[in-house]
Amino acid sequence: MAKPLKKFVSCVILDLDGTLLNTDGVVSEVLKGFLAKYGKQWDGREAQRIVGKTPLEAAAAVVEEYGLPCGKEEFLAELQPVFYAQLCNIKPLPGASRLLKHLSGHGVPMALASNSPRGSIESKISYHQGWKDYFSAIVGGDEVTAGKPSPEIFLEAAKRLNREPSSCLVIEDSMPGVTAGKAAGMEVVAVPSVPKQAHLYTSADEVINSLLDLQPEKWGLPPFQDWIEGTLPTEPWYISGPVIKGFGRGSKVLGIPTANLSPKGHSSLLSEHPSGVYFGWAGLSTRGVYKMVMSIGWNPYFNNAEKTIVSAIITWMLTTASLINDC
Repeated sequence: MAKPLKKFVSCVILDLDGTLLNTDGVVSEVLKGFLAKYGKQWDGREAQRIVGKTPLEAAAAVVEEYGLPCGKEEFLAELQPVFYAQLCNIKPLPGASRLLKHLSGHGVPMALASNSPRGSIESKISYHQGWKDYFSAIVGGDEVTAGKPSPEIFLEAAKRLNREPSSCLVIEDSMPGVTAGKAAGMEVVAVPSVPKQAHLYTSADEVINSLLDLQPEKWGLPPFQDWIEGTLPTEPWYISGPVIKGFGRGSKVLGIPTANLSPKGHSSLLSEHPSGVYFGWAGLSTRGVYKMVMSIGWNPYFNNAEKTIVSAIITWMLTTASLINDC
């Protein structure tokens, strides 16, 4: 069935950190090490306050929250060299490369608009082959008088693309970015990078779970052709571990037992894959290989504190309960 058209756009302006690149994971690791020197522990509670901010604004938020004995400038000067040394380890978020390749292949003009300095933007994308060539314009936070949530950075991007703001589609992960895009008179798709915050993005024209869920045809852009009967095939990936005791909630709500895999040691892998239901195969040491469905996510129904992995084995011969007992 054809998707209802929201509005025709002629170009796409994207944020970088948290939208195309999983910068937040590297930032968290760097902050953990840095704060440990002051006897502090990074627990992620500041993630929502620093997402979408300029580097100096983010530094100020962390210094204030943790009561650090240094100024924001000193904090940033000490942290940045450590962060820049990790740029090569920042991976694209799910669907980022697919989206850029698709839009570029259909001649859709694209721009990058980030609160990060221009030099930092170019350094980050230099580690991803072909990315720089995808963008007709790049605008950094140091090239405008005010960063997001001011609309200036998006208006400058539209100007460099030679497009009217009303014909631009912005894709953003942060609230400051969404606010800036709407203030610029543009259509905005939000891809929240902070877990379980989607309900806050009421000003966005659309909120999606990951870039894999973007449907360009809703905006008059060429559709993806890789979906098969409502399912998106992905490259195979693997995860293994012991089944751990859960809360018994799945059995009570669904009426069938479910198998929880421990997320310990899999945080990096899980960050590379969006929440959702996956189809695949599961191997059990004493039973063989079976068809399987697996849910990955925070499960907002139960308000989980971390991303969980829940699998269910499909078989006509054995019950899920007996398989779980064998694991």
